[in-house]
Amino acid sequence: MLLKRLTEANGVSGNEKEVRDIIISEIKDYCTSLRVDRLGNIIAYKGGKPNSKKIMVTAHMDEVGLMVRDIDSSGLIKFLPVGGIDKRILVSKTVLIGKDRIPGVIGAKPIHLQKRNEWSNALDIKELYIDIGAKSKEDAEKYVSIGDYIAFDSQYVEFGDRLVKAKALDNRVGCAILIDLIKKVEDVSFYAVFTVMEELGLVGAGPAAYAVDPDISIILEGTLCYDMPKVDSHQIPTYIGKGPAISLVDRTTVYNRKLRERVVAVAEKENIPYQFRKTSMGGNDSGKIHIAREGSLTTTISVPCRNIHSAVSVASLEDYENTYKLVEAVLTDLNEEGYDELQ
Repeated sequence: MLLKRLTEANGVSGNEKEVRDIIISEIKDYCTSLRVDRLGNIIAYKGGKPNSKKIMVTAHMDEVGLMVRDIDSSGLIKFLPVGGIDKRILVSKTVLIGKDRIPGVIGAKPIHLQKRNEWSNALDIKELYIDIGAKSKEDAEKYVSIGDYIAFDSQYVEFGDRLVKAKALDNRVGCAILIDLIKKVEDVSFYAVFTVMEELGLVGAGPAAYAVDPDISIILEGTLCYDMPKVDSHQIPTYIGKGPAISLVDRTTVYNRKLRERVVAVAEKENIPYQFRKTSMGGNDSGKIHIAREGSLTTTISVPCRNIHSAVSVASLEDYENTYKLVEAVLTDLNEEGYDELQ
């Protein structure tokens, strides 16, 4: 399955090549044109029926992870975060280091040796280490170097009522949907852009949007979900199983209301379930896309993911499929008249 291949590939921000290679192999025979820019963004064009508006659909390739910062005399590895990672989820996780995927385990001082006041506090990253089984610094240096990328070691697993567990669902769900759009949509011309380093501050999106200069952009994402017991509904941004999430506002963008209403109208016309992303926390590539050049009208449509930015994100395959259906329907709708009055 495509989503399995993408999530099990390692693509920590700034090191997206493994993911990029998979994407190019999937789409190269379906694109009118395809190129990789200096930063590593994939900019593809899918020719279809002429459109009065230039449309761009994007998904970022990168995932959060870690990087080797030092190797101590005993061969234990110290590391830095790459992207936004909650330090509470790191202890005891298995990881893969570098291009050779050297296995390691994140450890810390045993609870038996911790002071009582340490029990209730999350250990800082500087207190953690990765054990690769090396006997010394010299031994570790045979396998690992400072600056090597570190990814979570997590397998794609389907379970429960069509749920999936994997790392990097943010945003390989978006990448997989965009790949399928390129393969299947024939009646709309659009640019398909797979961006780099979103997790480091939307790095790739700005240059990509500058190059394409789109009138309208659709950002595909895996977004945070917190549908847990005893949480007030207004504090739950999205729910698993209630369909694609349409963004209202986030840290980087106030989304165009008329475009959002058009997306909602399409969903209702096609009987596709949807929900709103009810939080302003976080951001995505729209933050750079909507202000590039003369600006672009943007909408973000996301697959809700529990435990985001961890080794065990969870999403619904039904939400994933309905997100594809909605974006495909929106692309078809974009070929119709009436988008000149969205501003």
